[in-house]
Amino acid sequence: MENNEYFTEKIAPKKSDENPKADYTKKNSKRRDTEEPAFVPTSDENAMVEIIGVRFKDVGKIYFFSPNGVDFKRGDKVIVETTRGVECGNVMLSNREIHENTLVSPLKKIIRKADEKDIRQLEQNAKREKEIMKTFSEKIHAHKLDMKPIDVDCTFDGSKILFYFTSDGRVDFRELVKDLAAIYRTRIELRQIGVRDEAKMLGGLGICGRPFCCASFLGEFQPVSIKMAKEQSLSLNPTKISGTCGRLMCCLKYEQDCYEDFLRNTPKVGAYVETPDGRGVVQEVNLLTGILTIKLDKKPDVPLVINKDEVKLIKDGRIQVNRDEIKALKKLEEN
Repeated sequence: MENNEYFTEKIAPKKSDENPKADYTKKNSKRRDTEEPAFVPTSDENAMVEIIGVRFKDVGKIYFFSPNGVDFKRGDKVIVETTRGVECGNVMLSNREIHENTLVSPLKKIIRKADEKDIRQLEQNAKREKEIMKTFSEKIHAHKLDMKPIDVDCTFDGSKILFYFTSDGRVDFRELVKDLAAIYRTRIELRQIGVRDEAKMLGGLGICGRPFCCASFLGEFQPVSIKMAKEQSLSLNPTKISGTCGRLMCCLKYEQDCYEDFLRNTPKVGAYVETPDGRGVVQEVNLLTGILTIKLDKKPDVPLVINKDEVKLIKDGRIQVNRDEIKALKKLEEN
């Protein structure tokens, strides 16, 4: 995704001497985070602190909070204060102690455990979000803006409404924000997201027939590169190595460590090796089985198929992606 900046306007209910002001955020707001990680070292490396882990979305990051002397179990709902306002989250990690110098700072305290009234509030917010999403779509159409509505998120206390959308370029949506603020009389924030985040929010089925990894269990996106596909001996056909979002499949990352280990112990294509039948150049490699196809210097017309353990490496080859391939597939690496 390009790093161009775009307009984002936040408007709160008008006060006697307060005027709405435009705020600017970056185009590629990738995650629906509620806390910004900021690692701060402490002077006492052995200091321990009690925490619980809270998640605010079905598939998202886990944030640490102080249990404030209360024991919580996995699955409990808790009310906490975040940078977005008061939120309700699910406890994913029960009470435990970790080193203080690995914590996100500052460590905020749990306000309380959610009760029946809070659960009803969550249900009401969910219904309200569906209605707001419909209005959001209608207003985009009315203003004839080149943007696609993706999701709406209301904070638990109703102090802010976040609208998520995708667009191919810069969008000036100040008038849209004013309309939405006039209707809901609360703080409004619009965030432009990338195609990966769109897939994560909307969900769907991948080419493997299973639900998207990003919408099932991936808390954060991991970087995936064309080099990974090349090292795994995959065809660099975009339709073969990209997901529904149009970017490189996240699952290329899963086995990368294993393939890197294979590559350290297996001659690459182009390597010059010594075999029982003489010296030759490696033409093909099957990393999983360790079988090599070698073109011998003495018998170039008769390829030799042999196990990697039966050859001695003289000069290894290199895995390279040429410039044309990089240029043609570069967009697949974008967020």
